Amino acid sequence: MNKKRENPLVSVIIPTFNRGWILKEAIDSVLAQNFKDFELIVIDDGSTDNTRDILNSYKDDIVTFSQNNRGVSAARNRGIALSSGRFIAFLDSDDLWMPNKLSTQVVFFNENHDALICQTDEIWIRNNVRVNPKRRHKKLSGMIFEHSLNLCMVSPSAVMIRRKLFDEVGLFDEDLPACEDYDLWLRISCIYPVYLIDTPLVIKRGGHGDQLSRLPALDKYRIKALNKIIASSLLSGDQYRAAIKTLKEKCAIYANGCLKRGRADEALFYKPIGDNCGKP
Repeated sequence: MNKKRENPLVSVIIPTFNRGWILKEAIDSVLAQNFKDFELIVIDDGSTDNTRDILNSYKDDIVTFSQNNRGVSAARNRGIALSSGRFIAFLDSDDLWMPNKLSTQVVFFNENHDALICQTDEIWIRNNVRVNPKRRHKKLSGMIFEHSLNLCMVSPSAVMIRRKLFDEVGLFDEDLPACEDYDLWLRISCIYPVYLIDTPLVIKRGGHGDQLSRLPALDKYRIKALNKIIASSLLSGDQYRAAIKTLKEKCAIYANGCLKRGRADEALFYKPIGDNCGKP
């Protein structure tokens, strides 16, 4: 592990796995920030490409840590454990930041002392072409739990979080190979407002084959996250009813998909019966 910066205000964490073809652009977008009181921690989650050579080229400009491949949740959690900033910001290794991303969020927190988490808006790029998000993807600000049930409405690359929030809600679930961020945002947003800075300060790039969002059966992991939050005793009555409604809808969709693919036993497991579906 490279040398750590002493007492930074912000810790930036980039998890990466075999992203040597694009990683340098993400790192450079952090180092180009006009706000400088940060440390950059890159967690190499068992890459087998040229990632190590790229990281070594930065010498003491970044903190690096290598581990066996354990998934993005374990990589982010390792970064949090290694970090020392009062604020945590994440950047996926295929995304980019505008130069004033960190400074804008630090100003927001300085002006909103009770806020625990905020995110910025984004520019979406798919296969090198800018696309406009659909209306259902429009981010809201405040108590967004019910709005976030059907779709993940918070982007890891766009958030900044007061470190102490993790002590209350926990870290990323390392048992989820995907939708791990959806799971965390549900745990946060059912209790606290998630504020939006309505300025696009993140370039969110997609369309490449190694994205976790392209994994099959994403609803399977959303169902697991929904069952967790429903069983958590964190929800108000309205939140609980909304979560149950979304759970039933996702279970029905996933069960129908299983039937179409000849997986009758799995379809029966996910078929909504009462308030119980998709539970082990």
